[in-house]
Amino acid sequence: MSETLLTLFPTADDLLAMPPDDLAPILLKLAAGSGRMFWPDAVSEIKQGTGMATSIEFAYPYHKKPRIDVLLGETWELLRREGLIMPAPDQNGRNGYMVLTKEGVAISSKEDFARFRAARAFPKSLLHPAIADKVYSSLMRGELDEAVFAAFKAVEVAVREAGKYSNTDIGMPLMRKAFDAKGGPLTDLSQTEAEREALAHLFAGAIGSYKNPHSHRTVALTDPREAQQQVMLATHLLSIIEARRKNP
Repeated sequence: MSETLLTLFPTADDLLAMPPDDLAPILLKLAAGSGRMFWPDAVSEIKQGTGMATSIEFAYPYHKKPRIDVLLGETWELLRREGLIMPAPDQNGRNGYMVLTKEGVAISSKEDFARFRAARAFPKSLLHPAIADKVYSSLMRGELDEAVFAAFKAVEVAVREAGKYSNTDIGMPLMRKAFDAKGGPLTDLSQTEAEREALAHLFAGAIGSYKNPHSHRTVALTDPREAQQQVMLATHLLSIIEARRKNP
């Protein structure tokens, strides 16, 4: 027996206790199981009887219908606003039928939905241009490990190029040489020695914590917001390198 809204939420109060954010991936899954097109209102209806005596009725107590209609309408609108559903082509769409978008078809679980929304809420414009395209695409696909590795690999490459080091200079030792407080090519001697040392520690620590582990093993990041925070650190470091190139 296929799942329905009624089998998932046997009582109206069970359904009404769901916030739209949590209900959205459930409605998306039910829509996907409806075939090529779906009628949003049908999700709260059930068939009664058989043959010529078949009738379509509201699945829950009728006095709860106004509140349920508002909840379902808000949730369908959330899915439409996120670009996961859209009106069906031609006359079907004008008559209220909907279809899943390409992004909607790709989402098959609550976790997929959470990753998608987190990625959509993270503006690509926040990322440094050197990593924006590749890293943002990885975040959108849920490839969090790849996004973080690519971001900090770009930091390593940028430091190597700015400091005119060879390809054999890598990782934390490279960071410490480039930002050496006594005269590294990327250090700012106008800052206090303590600040210069702190920046060297920041670059070395970031590469050691976020680039090196991804080079040697599968880290398996699962929280998109954690990955976003890490790539934003890489963006900050790239901006520092860029400023040092302009003001040696």
